[in-house]
This record gives sequence, structure tokens and C-alpha cells, in this order.
Amino acid sequence: MRKLLLTGIGVALSASLFSQIFTDNFDSYTAGQKLVAQNPTDWDTWSGGGGTTEDVAVSSANASSGANSIYFASTSSTGGPSDIILRFAQVYTSGNFTLEANFFVESNKGAYFNLQQDFTVGGVWAIDCQMDENGDLELSNSGTPFLTTTYPTAQWFNLRIEIDLTSNVWELFIDNISKGTFSNPISSIGILDLYPVNPSNNQAGFYVDDVSYNHIPASLPAVNGGVTFVNQLGGIVGQNVEVGATVRNLGSDPITSFDIEYSYNGMPAVQESVNSISLASLATYDYTFTTPVTLAAGSMPLTVTVSNINGAGADADATDDSKSITINPVVPAAGKMVLGEEATGTWCGWCPRGAVFMDYMENTYPDHWAGVAVHNGDPMVDATYDAGLNPLIGGSYPNSVVDRGPAADPSTMEQSFLQRIVVAPTALLTNGATYNASTRELEVSVTADFQSAASGDWRVGVILTEDGVTGTTGYSQSNYYSGGASGEMGGYELLADPVPAAQMVYDHVARSITPGFDGLSNSFPSSVASGASLTNCFSFTLPAGWDDTKIHVISFLRNPSGEMDNATKETIASAVTNGYVPCLTGITEGKAIEPSFKLFPNPASDVTYIDIINNDNNNVNVTVVDVSGKIVAQRDYDVSGTVRLPIVTNGLSKGIYIVTLTIGETTQQQKLIVQ
Repeated sequence: MRKLLLTGIGVALSASLFSQIFTDNFDSYTAGQKLVAQNPTDWDTWSGGGGTTEDVAVSSANASSGANSIYFASTSSTGGPSDIILRFAQVYTSGNFTLEANFFVESNKGAYFNLQQDFTVGGVWAIDCQMDENGDLELSNSGTPFLTTTYPTAQWFNLRIEIDLTSNVWELFIDNISKGTFSNPISSIGILDLYPVNPSNNQAGFYVDDVSYNHIPASLPAVNGGVTFVNQLGGIVGQNVEVGATVRNLGSDPITSFDIEYSYNGMPAVQESVNSISLASLATYDYTFTTPVTLAAGSMPLTVTVSNINGAGADADATDDSKSITINPVVPAAGKMVLGEEATGTWCGWCPRGAVFMDYMENTYPDHWAGVAVHNGDPMVDATYDAGLNPLIGGSYPNSVVDRGPAADPSTMEQSFLQRIVVAPTALLTNGATYNASTRELEVSVTADFQSAASGDWRVGVILTEDGVTGTTGYSQSNYYSGGASGEMGGYELLADPVPAAQMVYDHVARSITPGFDGLSNSFPSSVASGASLTNCFSFTLPAGWDDTKIHVISFLRNPSGEMDNATKETIASAVTNGYVPCLTGITEGKAIEPSFKLFPNPASDVTYIDIINNDNNNVNVTVVDVSGKIVAQRDYDVSGTVRLPIVTNGLSKGIYIVTLTIGETTQQQKLIVQ
């Protein structure tokens, strides 16, 4: 069972300056019975109390020392049900802490444990340790990996974490071999949590033996300051990002001022000062530089250094003055824009999270991100868009898809974005437009300049979004973050549940997706050569309630597998500035030919005609689609010379249709109005 030893460390000023040591090798327990039920003094379950399904059984099947160990297993994607915790003798915030245990991870299975910030179970994680079935081990915090290495599978090994909590230096050892060091945004620990989960293949199975920890309190000089953490930075090349760091008083005297600087990419160091503060011993100060850093291509260190504590020059320990991180931003593919679609609704209490992260993505990557908030079950719903997105997210809210990839929580959109932004697009898109402010008729042209050859059912479509949307009935936002019990969430923790409609302003609201969720069928010929430039046109009449100054025109290019290849966005004004490209010009191998496609009468009620010239005896195809992208008429013709082809319209519903004429490798389109 538990053993608590007190050992002198040399100079004893008080009882707190003694090392505390805990060990448990599980040999004094009865095998086959639950651990917490036998020792509720030291061990506990996640929910509290022994003998439940969360309590782990003591095993005599495999042990590193003696006869017993504890065994965890799960085949659930979410892990469990066994889940036990060890509260340390106190919450440690300084000094040197060492935790070690022996692990045996079964073949083709994984293991997991975490350390938590204090004694509140499930409060704040300090570190996650995930071991997968391939022998890979990762230490991370809130999804940010700090150290990755390997471990031996299907055999006993010793895992030890040594933590200098004072200066925030964590070091991992496997079988007494150092695997690296890192700093952590959380610099206190109170709980060890052992839990069977392995997201890699949903198979967890591992033994634990010889758990121990010890702590040596810190011995502080009078005046000393150090950088204990530098916020991990990432993003895209050329992006300006804020540099943040944590300065800690590592001395016994208060800190009233200090200088701080960062250096990166061989540029002159950015130097700033902090004055008129009172930072107590072991207290921390989070500092964000007023001058952002511009991310450069390549893997390079960024170093933050604190100096001149209290205006006295060098402090007592120069070794803790600096910390470095490595930045390796991604290089965006030329002309690439990523489409993010968020599933939300005013009825959804967790959906403020989606709004916060959508705003973050828009503000952080404005030139590479096109965000759409697709509403469900509220006054802002667009039925076509909602019906198309819902199957992709399995009806789960909040949710999101990036470039129509796998559904994921909106908080993960940035990770997906950084993976997609480096993928070179097949075609670059340009939005052009004409707009009549009196009639509110908007004509949009989408020109796709193909950078590589393409074949199959490639499609384009147009999305209209609106910012600054407000309303009354149905516009109050359900808000489960109210009160702050679920943590900070962009200020929603300070608002009521629900947030009154008068306080809500909705951005990125999906107003229309045309001609449908999957885009326009037959947008292009079945085979498109590299260098081809093809244009499709779309028409809208904006309702009076939409603010045309806050509308974004987002066009997308969908590949035959249903994923988004590229997107682009413009305001109406900027699309008009780009210039509207009429869809009357056929394109062959990227070069325009003279118009030869005449459609009349238009509008039509009974029949309309196409006059064509086919002197080269090419194959001729006529296809008619409605605004949803559904083919309503299609026919191949074997004709030559100057020919008039009829399209019967008296069986079609009133509305707008797209007529596509293909003669050989030339494709032309016109809008047909049936009345």
C-alpha cells in the first residue's frame, strides 16, 4: 500500500522543506478485488467511491515486481469504464516533482494517463500521455503536442517524468533515457488519472506497477525572474501573430519591473518593458508583446528573454531567463482558399463555441478562409443548405466540416485548415458580378482557371453569406457557457442564458447556396485541359431585408468525390470591380472563340430554340438543368452546318434554368427563363 517517508534535504528551515515520497506496488492487496475498495485513503475513482465499474481490479496475471499490478482494458472509442485517480499529498506549484511507474502495454493496444492541475477531478488537465499500439508516445496539453517519442511494446518499461515546477521544465525518461524536455502552460499538479483509451484503434490494454512520486521544495534567491512558458505559435507564412510569454518571480523579493524581448529569423530583437507592477514570490505574469511577429518559411526558433529585474541588471540565475519555441509555419498553396461550414442554431446551447471559432478563423486567416454559418431550426435557416449539411454532421450540433471533409467540433477547424491550405488547387476561381441596387438583382460570374487537367463531374456553385444579422423573435441565443462554469468562451461566459436577441449579432450567416448544396452539374466538360478558363453564371434577387453592403459572394469548386478543391470570396462591391464575365463565350484550351450560341425566345413558355454552327461535324449535346442542379432535359445530336435545335419548355415549371451546349470540346452556357 501507500508509504509516506520524510527525508531531510540538507538545510531544513521548516517542515515544508522535506521531500515527500509515495510508493505503491499493489502487492499488499488481494488479487481479483477492486483497488479503491481496498484502499480508499490513497486511491479514488473519477466519480468517487470504490467497488464501482470505474474501480480497477488488482491483477496477479502480470507484474513488474512482486506478484500484483493493476490492469486496464477498453474497446470503446471513448475509453473506460475503469478510471482511477491518485491525489498527491498537496497541489504542487513549485519545487522539483518526480512521478514514475512501470507500464506493460499489450500488443496492438494502447495506454493513457493524465496529470491534472489541482484536486478538482476533470477541472484542468496539466498533461496528457497517450501511448498507441504502434509504440508511439505523445505528451500534449489541450491538443497541442509538446513531446513525441516511442516506447517498448509488449514488455515492462519504466516511465518517469521529472518536473521543475519553479522554472517550468518538464523532462520525460523511458528506462532512464531522456526523451526530451518542454515547458507547459500549466505549471501545477494535483492528480494522476489512469484511464484506458486509445483513439488510434479503440483498443486499450495495459498493466501498471510500482507507482511512486516525490517532491523537493524550491530554494529561492532574493531577486530572480525567469521565462517559464512561451505560447506555441503556428499558422501560415507571412501571417502576423502575437507573441505571448509567462514571466515568473523565481525569487523571494517582489518584482516591480523588468525588460523583455523576443528574437526570431535573424531580425533585430523586439524589446519592451514592464513597470509599476508588484509580482509576489512564485507569482506569474502573462505578457503579450505589442509588436507581432511575421512568420517566415522554415523551421526556426523564437526566443523570449527577461532581464533587468527591478532595474538591477543581471539577476541571481541567468539560466532561467530565456525560453525558446520552434516555429514552422505552413506555406499556403498559391490561390488556395479553404471553405469552412459550421452547423449552428439559436436553440443550441453549445453553439456559441462555433461562433467564437468562426470569428477567430475569419480574423486570423481573412485571405485564405471562407466561413459559412449554416443555421438550423431558427429564423436564419436556408432550407437547401441545412438539408445538404445535416447528413454530413450526423445531426450533431455544434459541428463543422472543412472543405467538406470529416465532421469535427468547430474548435478544431484551424487544424483542418492548416492541412488543407497547403493542397494546390486544380483551378483558381474569380468572382465577377453586376448588381442593380434598385431591383436588387445580382448576377455572378465564376471563372475557373484550371492549373492542371481535370476529368469527371467537377462542379461550381455560389454561396451568399451576410454579416451583422439581427432580429427579434427566435434570435435569442441559447448559451450553456453562461456563468463561466464551462470556462471562457469569447465573452459568452459573461452573458445570460439565453442571450437576449437585442444583444445578438450574427455573422457569416448562410443566405443562399445556388444552384444547390453540391453545385452545378455539368459545370464543365467531362475532360478539361490544363490552362482552360471556363465561366459559369448565376443569378440572385436579394430580399429587401438583406444588407447588400454586408453580403459576401463565395464561390466553390467541388471535385468528383464531393470534397472542396478551392473557393474564393468577395463583397458585392469587390466582385463588381472584378468585372462580370458573360457566359456567352465558349472556351477551347483556354482561348476564346466567337459566340455561336443563340437562344430564343427567352423568356419562353412553350418552346425555345438554339441556332448553332457546326461546320466541323463535331458531336453536339444539349443539357438543361434547374437551379437545384437536376438535369431536366438532355439530348445528343448528329448534325452539321447551320442548325436550329428546339427545346420544349411547356412541361417545365416556371423559373430559371441553365442551358449547356457542348460542340466537340467547346462548352457554352446561357440562362433560360421559363414563364
